[in-house]
Amino acid sequence: MSSFARKIGVVVIGRNEGDRLIRSLDSVVDTACTVVYVDSGSTDGSCEVASGRGVEVVNLDMSVPFTAARARNAGFELLREKYPQVEYVQFVDGDCEVIEGWIEAACETLDANPDIVAVCGWRRERYPQKSVYNRICDVEWRIGSVGNISSFGGDVMIRAGALTNVGGYNSSVIAAEDDELSVRLRQAEGKILRIDRDSTLHDANMHRLSQWWQRAKRCGYGYAQVSYLHGNLPERKFVKEVRRALMWGAIAPLSALLLLPFTYGLSLIIFGRYPLVSLRTIYQTRQQGFLWADTLAWGLSCGLSVFPEAVGVIKFHRDRLSNKQFQIIEYKNSQTPVLKGNGEKGTGNRGLEMGI
Repeated sequence: MSSFARKIGVVVIGRNEGDRLIRSLDSVVDTACTVVYVDSGSTDGSCEVASGRGVEVVNLDMSVPFTAARARNAGFELLREKYPQVEYVQFVDGDCEVIEGWIEAACETLDANPDIVAVCGWRRERYPQKSVYNRICDVEWRIGSVGNISSFGGDVMIRAGALTNVGGYNSSVIAAEDDELSVRLRQAEGKILRIDRDSTLHDANMHRLSQWWQRAKRCGYGYAQVSYLHGNLPERKFVKEVRRALMWGAIAPLSALLLLPFTYGLSLIIFGRYPLVSLRTIYQTRQQGFLWADTLAWGLSCGLSVFPEAVGVIKFHRDRLSNKQFQIIEYKNSQTPVLKGNGEKGTGNRGLEMGI
């Protein structure tokens, strides 16, 4: 165990993560004074696997809709209650493995920079070559800059005191909960830093167009919800993204089709926008040094994602106006072995994953 372990707690969240949870837990159990696993209704033996590794387990009440934010809060509350000496909390999704040396590097960064309240690195995809959708995720994780940034993702180390001061995550936010928390941390005069170091390996396990659609739909929902919370000046968080999704994912294409009889087909010119966006994104991404296979996948995704994002934006406002409880939009539903408490495998159905 590292010399930093006494001041660090780790919160891992997940639901039916299978072998990915084993890799996730094994990557952190010896790096912190304690590890808390928060489970959202798993049926694959995840809780038994975690307990067998000496990890604190929190089972969320299944009568309340699950969200990643709610799970992280539950883990953090247990840390603060039982281990008040913890200064820094590393949050990890159960489909991610923390890379060796990251915990120490993040802790050193926070020790050396008292004005920094959260530090993150680069997430990488474990199997980008297995599907075009995995490639899209791998590029997404690496798009950004090093240094002071406006927001972090699900794998981040945060000062416990700063997180407590802003009231933790917003449990009602079903997507982009990290962006929402980032806004409040910055508003409290905290700074967020990305260091040029890989932090986690993520296993998206995406192989179908329907999964990509659901994930992009969830992104649009997150844009709309966080924009509703923080869309006013001076933040204007995700206002541009919501407008883009509605304009090019709904208004423009529908208008082009409705005007088709009156414009002798000229209104279809609007659809030329989508390949142009893809080509521009491909060029820009290639200029950053990405491989051709990565740039093509990312460019096509960016050009077409406005359609499911628009569906997500509309769904959020429909839920809001009808006072419907916000519920997570999940994109995975595959088969996986059921885990036993000792890490052995049986057979059974894999449930839906909470992951990012």
